[in-house]
Amino acid sequence: MQKTQNIRIEDFNYPLPDERIAKFPLSKRDDSKLLVYRKGEIEEHRFHELPKVLPADSLLVFNNTRVIQARLHFRKETGALIEVFCLEPLEPHEYSLSFQSTGSCSWLCLVGNLKKWKNGVLTQSVNIDGKTVNFCAERGLPHGNAHEVHFSWDDSDVTFATLLDHAGELPIPPYLNRETEESDKTTYQTVYSKIEGSVAAPTAGLHFTPEVL
Repeated sequence: MQKTQNIRIEDFNYPLPDERIAKFPLSKRDDSKLLVYRKGEIEEHRFHELPKVLPADSLLVFNNTRVIQARLHFRKETGALIEVFCLEPLEPHEYSLSFQSTGSCSWLCLVGNLKKWKNGVLTQSVNIDGKTVNFCAERGLPHGNAHEVHFSWDDSDVTFATLLDHAGELPIPPYLNRETEESDKTTYQTVYSKIEGSVAAPTAGLHFTPEVL
Protein backbone atom coordinates (compact mmCIF):
# COMPACT_ATOMS: atom_id res chain seq x y z
CA MET A 1 0.00 0.00 0.00
CA GLN A 2 1.28 3.46 -0.88
CA LYS A 3 2.27 5.62 2.09
CA THR A 4 0.06 8.66 2.57
CA GLN A 5 3.02 11.06 2.49
CA ASN A 6 3.75 9.85 -1.05
CA ILE A 7 0.24 10.57 -2.31
CA ARG A 8 -0.02 13.78 -4.34
CA ILE A 9 -3.32 15.65 -4.27
CA GLU A 10 -2.64 16.70 -7.87
CA ASP A 11 -3.12 13.07 -8.94
CA PHE A 12 -6.78 13.36 -8.00
CA ASN A 13 -7.56 16.45 -10.10
CA TYR A 14 -10.02 15.92 -12.92
CA PRO A 15 -11.91 18.21 -15.31
CA LEU A 16 -15.45 19.10 -14.24
CA PRO A 17 -17.01 21.32 -16.91
CA ASP A 18 -19.77 23.59 -15.66
CA GLU A 19 -22.21 22.19 -18.25
CA ARG A 20 -21.83 18.73 -16.68
CA ILE A 21 -23.00 19.92 -13.26
CA ALA A 22 -26.71 19.55 -12.55
CA LYS A 23 -27.80 22.95 -11.24
CA PHE A 24 -31.12 21.64 -9.91
CA PRO A 25 -32.23 18.16 -8.84
CA LEU A 26 -34.69 16.02 -10.77
CA SER A 27 -38.33 16.54 -9.87
CA LYS A 28 -38.39 12.91 -8.71
CA ARG A 29 -35.32 12.32 -6.57
CA ASP A 30 -34.99 8.59 -7.09
CA ASP A 31 -34.92 8.88 -10.90
CA SER A 32 -31.27 9.93 -10.65
CA LYS A 33 -28.61 7.65 -12.14
CA LEU A 34 -26.95 5.02 -9.96
CA LEU A 35 -23.56 3.54 -10.87
CA VAL A 36 -23.04 -0.01 -9.62
CA TYR A 37 -19.65 -1.76 -9.56
CA ARG A 38 -19.98 -5.48 -8.92
CA LYS A 39 -17.53 -8.34 -9.58
CA GLY A 40 -15.47 -6.24 -11.97
CA GLU A 41 -18.49 -5.09 -13.96
CA ILE A 42 -19.92 -1.56 -14.10
CA GLU A 43 -23.67 -1.18 -14.56
CA GLU A 44 -25.90 1.89 -14.83
CA HIS A 45 -29.14 1.83 -12.84
CA ARG A 46 -31.63 4.30 -11.41
CA PHE A 47 -31.61 5.11 -7.72
CA HIS A 48 -35.09 3.65 -7.15
CA GLU A 49 -33.52 0.26 -7.97
CA LEU A 50 -31.25 0.49 -4.93
CA PRO A 51 -33.24 -2.06 -2.83
CA LYS A 52 -32.75 -4.65 -5.56
CA VAL A 53 -29.03 -3.90 -5.90
CA LEU A 54 -28.06 -3.99 -2.23
CA PRO A 55 -27.21 -7.34 -0.60
CA ALA A 56 -29.93 -8.54 1.75
CA ASP A 57 -27.75 -8.18 4.87
CA SER A 58 -26.69 -4.57 4.14
CA LEU A 59 -26.56 -2.01 6.94
CA LEU A 60 -27.50 1.57 6.04
CA VAL A 61 -26.53 4.40 8.41
CA PHE A 62 -28.37 7.70 7.93
CA ASN A 63 -27.42 11.23 8.95
CA ASN A 64 -30.79 12.74 9.92
CA THR A 65 -29.64 16.33 10.48
CA ARG A 66 -31.28 19.22 8.65
CA VAL A 67 -29.31 21.91 6.86
CA ILE A 68 -29.59 25.26 8.62
CA GLN A 69 -29.61 28.65 6.90
CA ALA A 70 -26.04 29.14 8.01
CA ARG A 71 -24.89 31.89 5.62
CA LEU A 72 -25.36 35.43 6.97
CA HIS A 73 -24.59 38.71 5.22
CA PHE A 74 -23.75 41.96 6.95
CA ARG A 75 -22.91 45.27 5.27
CA LYS A 76 -20.47 47.70 6.84
CA GLU A 77 -21.08 51.44 6.83
CA THR A 78 -18.41 51.66 4.12
CA GLY A 79 -20.59 49.46 1.92
CA ALA A 80 -18.35 46.37 2.15
CA LEU A 81 -20.32 43.12 2.26
CA ILE A 82 -19.17 40.64 4.91
CA GLU A 83 -20.30 37.01 4.75
CA VAL A 84 -20.43 35.04 7.99
CA PHE A 85 -20.83 31.29 7.55
CA CYS A 86 -21.78 29.51 10.79
CA LEU A 87 -19.93 26.20 11.20
CA GLU A 88 -20.56 25.05 14.77
CA PRO A 89 -21.69 26.53 18.09
CA LEU A 90 -19.16 27.54 20.74
CA GLU A 91 -21.30 29.01 23.51
CA PRO A 92 -23.61 27.30 24.25
CA HIS A 93 -21.70 24.36 22.77
CA GLU A 94 -24.70 22.13 22.06
CA TYR A 95 -26.58 22.80 18.82
CA SER A 96 -30.02 22.55 20.41
CA LEU A 97 -29.10 24.94 23.22
CA SER A 98 -27.51 27.42 20.82
CA PHE A 99 -30.55 27.42 18.54
CA GLN A 100 -32.77 28.15 21.54
CA SER A 101 -30.50 30.95 22.81
CA THR A 102 -32.18 34.30 23.35
CA GLY A 103 -30.13 37.48 23.36
CA SER A 104 -26.69 36.12 22.44
CA CYS A 105 -24.55 33.14 21.44
CA SER A 106 -21.14 32.46 19.89
CA TRP A 107 -20.26 30.35 16.86
CA LEU A 108 -17.17 29.24 14.99
CA CYS A 109 -17.53 30.83 11.56
CA LEU A 110 -15.85 31.24 8.22
CA VAL A 111 -15.69 34.91 7.29
CA GLY A 112 -15.81 36.12 3.71
CA ASN A 113 -14.13 39.45 2.87
CA LEU A 114 -12.22 39.15 6.15
CA LYS A 115 -9.76 41.93 5.29
CA LYS A 116 -12.62 44.43 5.31
CA TRP A 117 -13.67 43.42 8.85
CA LYS A 118 -10.67 44.12 11.03
CA ASN A 119 -12.76 45.14 14.06
CA GLY A 120 -16.06 46.66 15.09
CA VAL A 121 -19.59 45.35 15.37
CA LEU A 122 -21.63 44.55 12.28
CA THR A 123 -25.37 45.20 12.49
CA GLN A 124 -28.40 44.44 10.39
CA SER A 125 -32.11 44.95 10.92
CA VAL A 126 -34.20 41.78 10.66
CA ASN A 127 -37.97 41.86 10.23
CA ILE A 128 -39.60 39.07 12.22
CA ASP A 129 -43.40 38.92 12.19
CA GLY A 130 -43.65 42.68 11.80
CA LYS A 131 -41.06 43.46 14.49
CA THR A 132 -37.60 44.87 13.75
CA VAL A 133 -34.79 43.08 15.56
CA ASN A 134 -31.28 44.55 15.62
CA PHE A 135 -28.92 41.66 14.94
CA CYS A 136 -25.20 42.17 15.67
CA ALA A 137 -22.00 40.23 14.99
CA GLU A 138 -18.62 40.83 16.64
CA ARG A 139 -15.49 39.07 15.43
CA GLY A 140 -13.39 37.24 18.03
CA LEU A 141 -10.27 35.09 18.09
CA PRO A 142 -9.15 33.06 15.06
CA HIS A 143 -9.37 29.25 15.11
CA GLY A 144 -7.30 28.05 12.15
CA ASN A 145 -8.95 29.49 9.05
CA ALA A 146 -12.16 30.23 10.97
CA HIS A 147 -13.05 32.84 13.61
CA GLU A 148 -15.10 33.01 16.75
CA VAL A 149 -18.08 35.29 16.15
CA HIS A 150 -20.27 36.59 18.96
CA PHE A 151 -23.89 37.23 17.96
CA SER A 152 -26.31 39.39 19.94
CA TRP A 153 -29.79 40.79 19.36
CA ASP A 154 -32.18 43.09 21.20
CA ASP A 155 -35.32 40.96 21.51
CA SER A 156 -35.34 38.28 24.21
CA ASP A 157 -38.43 36.66 22.68
CA VAL A 158 -36.49 35.76 19.54
CA THR A 159 -34.29 32.64 19.41
CA PHE A 160 -31.14 32.26 17.34
CA ALA A 161 -32.92 29.61 15.26
CA THR A 162 -35.60 32.16 14.37
CA LEU A 163 -32.95 34.70 13.42
CA LEU A 164 -31.26 32.20 11.10
CA ASP A 165 -34.62 31.40 9.49
CA HIS A 166 -35.26 35.09 8.74
CA ALA A 167 -31.76 36.48 8.15
CA GLY A 168 -29.81 33.43 6.97
CA GLU A 169 -29.38 31.83 3.58
CA LEU A 170 -29.21 28.12 2.82
CA PRO A 171 -25.57 27.33 1.90
CA ILE A 172 -25.84 25.35 -1.32
CA PRO A 173 -22.55 23.96 -2.72
CA PRO A 174 -20.35 26.61 -4.39
CA TYR A 175 -19.72 24.41 -7.45
CA LEU A 176 -23.36 24.93 -8.50
CA ASN A 177 -22.39 28.49 -9.45
CA ARG A 178 -25.83 29.95 -8.77
CA GLU A 179 -27.75 31.84 -6.14
CA THR A 180 -29.81 30.05 -3.50
CA GLU A 181 -33.48 29.79 -4.47
CA GLU A 182 -36.62 29.23 -2.42
CA SER A 183 -36.97 25.67 -3.76
CA ASP A 184 -33.57 24.76 -2.25
CA LYS A 185 -35.10 24.91 1.22
CA THR A 186 -36.92 21.70 0.32
CA THR A 187 -34.75 20.01 -2.30
CA TYR A 188 -31.49 20.52 -0.37
CA GLN A 189 -32.86 18.54 2.59
CA THR A 190 -33.10 14.76 2.82
CA VAL A 191 -36.60 13.34 3.24
CA TYR A 192 -35.54 11.86 6.60
CA SER A 193 -33.91 15.01 8.04
CA LYS A 194 -35.24 15.90 11.49
CA ILE A 195 -32.61 17.54 13.71
CA GLU A 196 -31.27 21.03 12.93
CA GLY A 197 -27.50 21.10 12.75
CA SER A 198 -25.86 20.56 9.33
CA VAL A 199 -24.25 23.26 7.20
CA ALA A 200 -24.22 20.92 4.18
CA ALA A 201 -26.55 18.13 3.15
CA PRO A 202 -25.31 14.51 3.14
CA THR A 203 -25.35 14.55 -0.67
CA ALA A 204 -25.95 10.87 -1.42
CA GLY A 205 -28.93 10.96 0.91
CA LEU A 206 -30.71 13.52 -1.26
CA HIS A 207 -31.72 10.75 -3.70
CA PHE A 208 -33.72 8.77 -1.18
CA THR A 209 -37.53 8.93 -1.30
CA PRO A 210 -40.10 7.49 1.10
CA GLU A 211 -40.79 4.79 -1.52
CA VAL A 212 -37.14 3.70 -1.62
CA LEU A 213 -36.91 3.72 2.18
